[in-house]
Amino acid sequence: MALPGPHASFPGSPRLGIQLYAVRDALKQDFAGTLTALATIGYREVEFAGLHGQSAADGRALLDRLGLAAPSGHIGLDDLEQKFTSVVADAKALGHRWIVVPWLPEELRNVSGYTQVAERMSRLAPRLRRAGFTLGYHNHSFEFDRLGDGSTCGYDILLQGTAAAGVVMELDLFWIKQGGADAADYFRRFPGRFRLVHVKDMGADGSQVNVGDGVIPWPALLHTARRAGVEHFFLEHDEPRDQLAFARESYAYLSRQKF
Repeated sequence: MALPGPHASFPGSPRLGIQLYAVRDALKQDFAGTLTALATIGYREVEFAGLHGQSAADGRALLDRLGLAAPSGHIGLDDLEQKFTSVVADAKALGHRWIVVPWLPEELRNVSGYTQVAERMSRLAPRLRRAGFTLGYHNHSFEFDRLGDGSTCGYDILLQGTAAAGVVMELDLFWIKQGGADAADYFRRFPGRFRLVHVKDMGADGSQVNVGDGVIPWPALLHTARRAGVEHFFLEHDEPRDQLAFARESYAYLSRQKF
């Protein structure tokens, strides 16, 4: 399947979003209050990674009241295959356009495993497309480990093995850097394959820090991402000391940037 090409031009800066994994503890304590706080900060999009005991219908009603959209959600590959009908129902209720596979277990992180995953995703993608969704894949750093004779890595197997099926990639900009690869190079070489990114910053010591406090050159990199066709920018931190402070301070930084 041919993917739509990247945007030749784009007006203004995009609506910023947040991956809700970054505020998971706050959501468990006060789901409605946390989403309200995010909307008050200025976020207009969220990406789900679980519903924290809420129904999809109740979650959507709250999003609508707050003026938030949830264009995507993370769903494990096994759940997609085994619970397809319920996954699709929840995704429709929440208003998703993208369903993203977030993680692979260690036993699949080899040439054979990545090849099998590419085949599984390629079978799922048309089913999801008929239901109104596009399938995506979110990386960590392990996908960039060199495999076999060193001529390839898991990410390239997935990227190339799912191209014909129209699978898109959600590039995590921290993990690709930690994996030793160049995000801007991937954006330039594969325009149209990347439609979502995780905006996650790296400190000088390699740790995750608030967006804007690290070494990643955000305006230039995100401008390159937009030129490659990225539409959704989700801020994230896996282990922030203060989850809402991360959300607030990172938004304040990125909302001032022009990209």
